[in-house]
Amino acid sequence: MANDSVGRTFGVALGVCLVCSVLVSAAAVSLRPTQAVNKTLDKKRNILMAAGLLKSGEVASGERIDELYQNINTRVVALATGEYVDGVDPIEYDQRRAAKDPAQSELVPSDVDIANVKRRALQASVYLVSQKGKIKKVILPVHGLGLWSTLYGFVALDAKDLNTIRGLVYYEHAETPGLGGEVDNPSWKALWDGKKAFDESGAVRIEVIRGKVVQGRPETQYQVDGLSGATITSRGVRDMLRYWLGAEAFGPYLAKLKERGVS
Repeated sequence: MANDSVGRTFGVALGVCLVCSVLVSAAAVSLRPTQAVNKTLDKKRNILMAAGLLKSGEVASGERIDELYQNINTRVVALATGEYVDGVDPIEYDQRRAAKDPAQSELVPSDVDIANVKRRALQASVYLVSQKGKIKKVILPVHGLGLWSTLYGFVALDAKDLNTIRGLVYYEHAETPGLGGEVDNPSWKALWDGKKAFDESGAVRIEVIRGKVVQGRPETQYQVDGLSGATITSRGVRDMLRYWLGAEAFGPYLAKLKERGVS
């Protein structure tokens, strides 16, 4: 009966817990490098999809992704001026981490924070897509609040006019599957190709409407079908694009590119 004492039972339970904790910690540490590699590959895969170099849902090996990614030139931009930043490794720069560092970020005033960003890094990564030695597309990271989560993605603009949208992909969100989660639906993502982000005055006009776009109207070029049953997520997509393409974010950078040319 002594072997069945309460103290012995707790001792055995504690020992099992300690052994399990050590094993879990060891596994987490040993898998960390692999997780980092997979995270980097996933980011590259989504940038390539926004660039149109990978089809949505296409399975590609790490070697294939790295091969295609040679067409992508990553730069870091100071959002306030729109100028490229020297002295910052664009490969190692982590914009999301910088946004959490008060020394590398700033609060977004509530009166302009239509995407509910809260805090924004002072510098942002941009991705220039080249084909046959010429820059064809400019990819910008975007994020903003949906219904249940912050959506993180990339929008691609045609380098010819820096107005025509060539792709929109999201790589992280927690929206409801079948509703807001339809941002991942290839059919919906295909609707963005060819849409215009800005009107003739330079104002951001792109929007996700409720229901279906009526073809043949002047405003059709700025409109994308809404996500059925996901009004708040649709509004979140619209607002994050209007914020990040606007004067408070990538507006100065896009203005510099239009003035000097994409390089």
